[in-house]
Amino acid sequence: MSEDNTDRVRRREITVADLPSVADLLDVGFPDRGHSYWRRALDALQGRAAPAGYPQFGYLLQSETGIVGVILLIFTQVDGADGPVRCNISSWYVDPAYRLHAAPLINGALRFKTVTYLNVSPAEHTWPILEAQGYTRYTDGQFASLPLLSLAGFGAKVRPYEPARDDDRLPGGEAALLADHAAHGCLVLVCERGGALVPLVFLPRDVRPVGPVVMQLAYCRDTSDFIRSAGAIGRFLARRGVAIVLCDGQGPIRGLVGRFFKNRSPKYFKGGARPRLNDLAYTEAVLFGA
Repeated sequence: MSEDNTDRVRRREITVADLPSVADLLDVGFPDRGHSYWRRALDALQGRAAPAGYPQFGYLLQSETGIVGVILLIFTQVDGADGPVRCNISSWYVDPAYRLHAAPLINGALRFKTVTYLNVSPAEHTWPILEAQGYTRYTDGQFASLPLLSLAGFGAKVRPYEPARDDDRLPGGEAALLADHAAHGCLVLVCERGGALVPLVFLPRDVRPVGPVVMQLAYCRDTSDFIRSAGAIGRFLARRGVAIVLCDGQGPIRGLVGRFFKNRSPKYFKGGARPRLNDLAYTEAVLFGA
């Protein structure tokens, strides 16, 4: 990978040896997260391989005194080994004394021309900046659904994903995705109806003041898969104390009962193909618990 040298500050890839210092800097930049959060996040990146030719962790800025900037990048090959690559840009911070050197950091992150870049947790003050950089919103807010009240899903059987039972009925890449997300603490379900097996992944959320009765739809082949079985899924979740499922969207979702919250957690992309709604697989939301 190339390096930029600017006034004794250079950009380079993050290595395993850098991780303690990277965690320290991110703790300064995002103090509300806490140091243990960043150690877990970096451990999650260390535990997975990036597609060939892409950095495993991201980039940093190195000065004579140490690491002064960092951007974490989560590269994923979508839909199998021959599928497109997307990158979740996460956790960008540069020491204020070195902000003039921030451009090489973001330029390095965006240099892969065939990659679809995602920002799934932008702070509100960064929305105009993202749009000026050429990003496009692909979700405009979140729909808080009450699936138990849906009339859809009669005849569907909802149960937890079981690798030994289900993997032969799933594409290989999708089976691996489900197993990985279960290992990261997601609730992975399958819906059976008419001989078809449809997987869905839910991410636990502690939304205040509602509390831990909320989950977010984090992976599906299409949002319609959730809508078609919403009632059956709602009954399954209600037995486990979950009443609300958050879905990313552009407005109210036809076929679901609930309320749309405009500008709540909008998501942006740049380059490549427009991302599917409610597909947060292998993003910071799952890997970091962001």
